[in-house]
Amino acid sequence: MKLRGRVICAVMLASAVVSFGKAQAPEKRAITFRDLAAMHRVSGPQISPDGNWIAYEVGIADLQANRIVRNISLIAAKGGEPRQLTQGGSDMRPRWSPDGRRILFLSAREGTPQVYSVSVEGGDATQVTSLSTGADNQLWSPDGKWIAFVSSVYPDCKDDACNAARDAEAAKNPAKARIYERLLYRHWDTWWDGKRSHLFAMPAGGGAARDLTPGADYDVPPFNLEEPEAIAFSPDSKELCFTANTDKDEATSTNGDLFIVPAGGGTPPKRITTNPANDWGPAYSPDGQWIAYRAQMQPGHESDRWRLMLYDRKNNKHINLTEQFDASAGAFSWSEDSKGIYFQTEEKGEMPIYRTSLEQGKQVKAVVSSGYNAEFDVSKDARMFALARTSFAMPSEIFAANADGADLRQITHENSALLAQLELPAAETFWFAGAGGTKVEAFLVRPPHFDAAKKYPLLVIIHGGPQQMWSDAWSYRWNPEVMAAPGYVALMINFRGSPGYGQEFQDEVSRDWGGKPYEDIMKGVDAALEKFPFIDGTRIAAAGGSYGGYMVGWLATHTDRFKCLISHAGSWDQVSAYGSTEELWFMDWEFAGPPWSHPQLYKKWSAHEFAGELGKYKTPTLVIAGEQDYRVPYTQALEFFTALQRQGVPSKLVLFPNEGHWILKPADSELWYKEFHGWLAKYLK
Repeated sequence: MKLRGRVICAVMLASAVVSFGKAQAPEKRAITFRDLAAMHRVSGPQISPDGNWIAYEVGIADLQANRIVRNISLIAAKGGEPRQLTQGGSDMRPRWSPDGRRILFLSAREGTPQVYSVSVEGGDATQVTSLSTGADNQLWSPDGKWIAFVSSVYPDCKDDACNAARDAEAAKNPAKARIYERLLYRHWDTWWDGKRSHLFAMPAGGGAARDLTPGADYDVPPFNLEEPEAIAFSPDSKELCFTANTDKDEATSTNGDLFIVPAGGGTPPKRITTNPANDWGPAYSPDGQWIAYRAQMQPGHESDRWRLMLYDRKNNKHINLTEQFDASAGAFSWSEDSKGIYFQTEEKGEMPIYRTSLEQGKQVKAVVSSGYNAEFDVSKDARMFALARTSFAMPSEIFAANADGADLRQITHENSALLAQLELPAAETFWFAGAGGTKVEAFLVRPPHFDAAKKYPLLVIIHGGPQQMWSDAWSYRWNPEVMAAPGYVALMINFRGSPGYGQEFQDEVSRDWGGKPYEDIMKGVDAALEKFPFIDGTRIAAAGGSYGGYMVGWLATHTDRFKCLISHAGSWDQVSAYGSTEELWFMDWEFAGPPWSHPQLYKKWSAHEFAGELGKYKTPTLVIAGEQDYRVPYTQALEFFTALQRQGVPSKLVLFPNEGHWILKPADSELWYKEFHGWLAKYLK
């Protein structure tokens, strides 16, 4: 009886402890902007030559300083505790030395970005480059004897002293006029200052850097947004291959060609591709026989399908490896035996990794077949991947997998502690019949603490591009989890124009901006209302950026279905947008030429043409833009806001003087989200 009593007491005590523990377990909460800002931004995985370590970047928002603090960390490939390797605060782009003992990286710790080197054992970093014009895109040669990089210099300057003197003279001159005689005088968020990005090489042990493209009136590489590597060393370290656009009118050209040049210089670069469309991103095969690269076949079409190509160095022949693969090849890497290539591709909201053989006609095979793999690196022995994987509900972390995709495992846990506190509903997908009955995919994120018995407002978030897609990936600029957190259902539709669904589907947005894409969005809203009874069909809002901002203007002038709208960096009047944007090839393609050649298309797809239609143009609209946005100049936002105000539509204008197309500075981003949520609360709650 005593034993039984002790057992009963023990059971009761254990039950009490369990119950107490459950009662004390903190309930997960909704994410806030401060949580978003506190996330560690993990990127750029690079595997050491021996395959034992992974170097990567970590960015952390500093709201007080209004910047992202970036440093390099190391972690064992088998997992464990990471070790912060650098402390410069602006350190990025790690690249291993061939012997695995040091890492090259970029840092602006002294003001101008330069190349630095640090031992993997730790200690102070050594500054490698010291050009007044800075450095970028650094690479270590395979034999470890050379370092290549690019620097923006005046083409007619023969040394750094000339560049420094030219810059000093401009800084002292009280007259600050900008004078140009050709187009592309400004790009993305920067005015052209007369410099060109040139390719340099220098001894790894120190010494003078040599300009390998002296006098070149073109950039190495051309301006790009998040494109893969554009410079490569040959396996014997004697040669460099790079991408450049030498066309005279860069504002209307998407051309890019590959050039080769001796690493020691002394010989002008030699062009090895003549495709009138874009050739990009060379990579030598380990055996030195091939140069792989990506190519588009349609000049002027920046969203044409990227093919994976081979250049036979001995026979000067080109081979198309993926012509039958109806998707674009993204970043890629060779297999160790030079017989295969791994590459990324966008596919139905994910970014899998495929492998193709050098044998033409060989079937392309998925290796890492699911998830969004934003970046990847392959070990030197080709036995392991390092992946920067992410999802709607998880910021990027480093994963590892075998070369066949097996044993996928998470290596870093930079955000695990914070994520454990948050309720981040996973995105769910559904398909519906869009314009013309074509199947269209959509993502839906429910609000935290979801209750199926309640009715929730719907927020339709419209992606940009328009040749972009909603991906199952974390975002710091447009984060559906943060947007849904106050109690909204977030709906993201991959309408016509989205990649990942075949090139025909992607091309159907061109010259039809307000046609099938608009119909896809409206039908997607109908499908969501029918499928999800917890959505309140009387409280719907829409928000979008870039092309999404354009579509918000189109919605404003074509339907009164939405309670409120939010437009960020959207074009309003296509004619005036053409006259003030920079990459003219984009609008030339999308509208079949300049406005004077095809005025009917510009008029047909300009939202401002419909602003006078009474009865529809009345939806309360928030208009946001960055004043340093040269892709969609902020004057488009001014025009939109003026039209709203003149016709008595409730509206608000928010401008960021120090931001471009994207709102990137942490404090500005916080204000952006505050205005975003404030506008929704005013009209949906």
